[in-house]
Amino acid sequence: MPNPVKAVGFDAEALAAIDSLYRTALRLTRDPADAEDLVQDTYLKAFRAAESFQPGTNLRAWLFTILHNTARNRARDRAREAVTVDSETVERAADDGPMVAGPHPGPDTPESLLLRDTLDPELQAAVDRLPDIFRQAVWLRDVEEFTYAEIAQMLQIPPGTVMSRISRGRQMLFDALKSQRTPKPVKSHARLQEA
Repeated sequence: MPNPVKAVGFDAEALAAIDSLYRTALRLTRDPADAEDLVQDTYLKAFRAAESFQPGTNLRAWLFTILHNTARNRARDRAREAVTVDSETVERAADDGPMVAGPHPGPDTPESLLLRDTLDPELQAAVDRLPDIFRQAVWLRDVEEFTYAEIAQMLQIPPGTVMSRISRGRQMLFDALKSQRTPKPVKSHARLQEA
């Protein structure tokens, strides 16, 4: 029989990670509704398997592992689904011309507003443009502050690969942000001597 005191502590500690799980789910899915579903599935699986959790280990890392595995399984399942195309809808879309995507697709949620206000817009855009494998690793390390070993376990890749992806992802961010900056004019030596 489950220990009710242990269950209450587990529940409280697990629910304390909901915001960071949602932020990561939003990064993985890029859709607020899908992110909410992913977090809900993560908690459903976690609470069902609460008895298998080893007390004294990192519960937050365990939850993130479940989140990433669930996201990976969903992506694999979606890839297997047959694609149906409504030719009438395609023709209407072609006649309407290209749609311009806004900077923030989907409805604004408190979490998306917080993230948008927290990250500099240039940095936010640069992070969003990173390929998924680099964005995940950089996000988990630099925003969620997981260790390399925890990230390796979550993503089911070797720690060396995690370090490589983080390094390459950071370099891509640096390059993207560097190219957006305009150089500031520098006074020449002659002007400095005249002043």
